[in-house]
Amino acid sequence: MTSSHPGRVLPGPKAQAYLQRDAAAFSPSYTRPYPFVMDHGRGSEVWDVDGHRYLDFTSGIAVTATGHAHPEVVQAIKDQADRFLHMAGADFTYPAQIELAQKLNEIVPIGEETQVFLTNSGTESVEAAIKLARYATGRSRLIAFIGAFHGRSLGSLSLTASRPVQRERFAPLLPGVSHVPYGYCYRCPYHLTYPDCDVYCLEFIERQLFAKFVPASEVAAIVVEPIQGEGGYVVPPPAWLPRLRALCDRYDILLVVDEVQTGFGRTGKMFAVEHWGVEPDIICLAKGIASGLPLGAMVGRKRLMTWPPGAHANTYGGNPLACAASLATIRLLQNGYVENAAAQGEVMLARLREMQALHPTMGDVRGKGLMIGVELVRDRESKEPAEALREALLVRAFEHGLLLLGCGESTVRFIPALNVPPEFVDEALTIFERTLADLEEEMGLA
Repeated sequence: MTSSHPGRVLPGPKAQAYLQRDAAAFSPSYTRPYPFVMDHGRGSEVWDVDGHRYLDFTSGIAVTATGHAHPEVVQAIKDQADRFLHMAGADFTYPAQIELAQKLNEIVPIGEETQVFLTNSGTESVEAAIKLARYATGRSRLIAFIGAFHGRSLGSLSLTASRPVQRERFAPLLPGVSHVPYGYCYRCPYHLTYPDCDVYCLEFIERQLFAKFVPASEVAAIVVEPIQGEGGYVVPPPAWLPRLRALCDRYDILLVVDEVQTGFGRTGKMFAVEHWGVEPDIICLAKGIASGLPLGAMVGRKRLMTWPPGAHANTYGGNPLACAASLATIRLLQNGYVENAAAQGEVMLARLREMQALHPTMGDVRGKGLMIGVELVRDRESKEPAEALREALLVRAFEHGLLLLGCGESTVRFIPALNVPPEFVDEALTIFERTLADLEEEMGLA
């Protein structure tokens, strides 16, 4: 692959050698969208093993919220490492773990007393929520949404519905899970238009699901991403989440909100549900919680936490290094990074929408804060997904020095660190537009 970035060939010789070793050593189930092999990073900049510099607008899939190797986070990890690396948090406790649980109880958008269960990842947080919802309600059924991604372990995979490859040949999955349409107005499955539709995609749950084949009295929880992640960075219409909350209240169903990708300032608020004023009963957290160390959390209303010791636990959840990193991360987010995400997100959305008027393949531009998706189409009339264009754009942007990821059928997602400076936003969007224009011309889509 010859780079269109002057003066370098990608991948370089060191990267090529590592990629050969990678292919031999690792399961082929990993995805590798382009041949980037990281050596080190600082903030929103990263360098590969051959010394090539890139802008990272992936943040490790929305994980490195404070950028790479933030000195305050690194120092917190070092300080904790000098004391001890591990003590089974399920059996014993320690200050960093307690302080983090208290901080999470303080900041989650639930207006009554809550309690925390710490995990290692997003999928573990969702698994914990499934178990708590069933235990607390005595009900077994769950409802999730088409396009959802909640993880790949068996319970969370049963809720996931974003790509067939994620579920193929893994059946039977968890029984009693029903999937319904998400509030994806750009591709409404009913061919209706908001707000004239009166949010029919939610009315479907009562009119069809509950009325004909799923007893509402057996549903423990509805599990939802406030903005769909892997499904395409889909932002629901304004009334959608409040109406979903009201639906849960009518039938005494728990609302489980998966904020694994949307949480910790990603959308310009600490948690995405705050944009709609909605309170979950249980909230699932991970990714940006600890700036890159493996950590997650399931936080629920205290009145639901009636399970006894031993009902649910783990060995590594709440690792002391991860807890220290998380406390440092939250301090940074509360001291300006969330506001920066909101401000830079407005700049990005405005500029992308200006580009949209000039580029016919930019079908939809959507997002909140620094969680932004551009859905690429072959033409705006048919809205036919431009999958080949999206894949080519990811590779070409990499060649120009910009790391991006895809989601949904043909969406490009922009998820830089929450402290990304304005000059890097400008540089990244300039690369994106130049790359898109070149590919539109080459592929006959201009």
